[in-house]
Amino acid sequence: MKAHLAVFALSAILIASIGMAPAFGQIQSSIVVTTDKSSYSEGETILVTGEVKDLYSGTPVSLIVKNDNAIVALAQLTVGADKKFSTEITAGGTMRTAGTYTVEVTYGTQNRVATTTFEFGGSTSMPTDKVTATTVAIEGSSDLIGYTITGGKLLGIMPDVDANSLIISIDATNDGSITLTIPRSVLDATINGEDDDFFVLVDGEEVDFEETVSSKDRTLTIAFPVGAEEIEIIGTFVIPEFGAIAAMILAVAIISIIAISAKSRLSIIPRY
Repeated sequence: MKAHLAVFALSAILIASIGMAPAFGQIQSSIVVTTDKSSYSEGETILVTGEVKDLYSGTPVSLIVKNDNAIVALAQLTVGADKKFSTEITAGGTMRTAGTYTVEVTYGTQNRVATTTFEFGGSTSMPTDKVTATTVAIEGSSDLIGYTITGGKLLGIMPDVDANSLIISIDATNDGSITLTIPRSVLDATINGEDDDFFVLVDGEEVDFEETVSSKDRTLTIAFPVGAEEIEIIGTFVIPEFGAIAAMILAVAIISIIAISAKSRLSIIPRY
């Protein structure tokens, strides 16, 4: 009888241990991250918090926020003595497209990575502070688009990565036209290394346009009617959003990973 009870007790302990294994594994993750909400509207604050299992002095957490098409935010976060880190991001800005966004954090090496996701309702605003009387700055590029316009006002230009296009917002008070000198580094249309035609829409309707080209840019003159609001120029390449800043911060993250990896290898070399 005692033998049967012992076997039963041992079996119960074994079953309980197996059932507890997944939860234990989750607790022992090298890094975890979460957001305070599952969805956000434009202008809301996204609170990102996380924790690491082991503290590596002087090593920041590299954070990337992205959707399927672009990186929209990057940061290097300091890990506190309590092994926790946090940051706040405003929904909107470079985060324009509605949909699912992924927050990815890396702590030192690619073996210490965690992700979480949230939904964003989309942006309805158009930045206007980058528009001057003759040029427009595009997010992710240091090259400016030059322009002249008659019959209206240029409100802003932003890239649409999904469509490989530029969206030009205007306020057309009369029939008019806009001439845009677009650097090839910002928008281009090529096939097998040769120039191809752009596809131009005014409020969703295809229109003809005039174009001159050079090795560095392409200049388009597009007519529009009174009341027009949006011009879209579709090519085969558009500048990735957040491109230049992303490259710099990712480079810093890679250097950090290499440095930590080197320290790890040195720490396991036997000393004689």
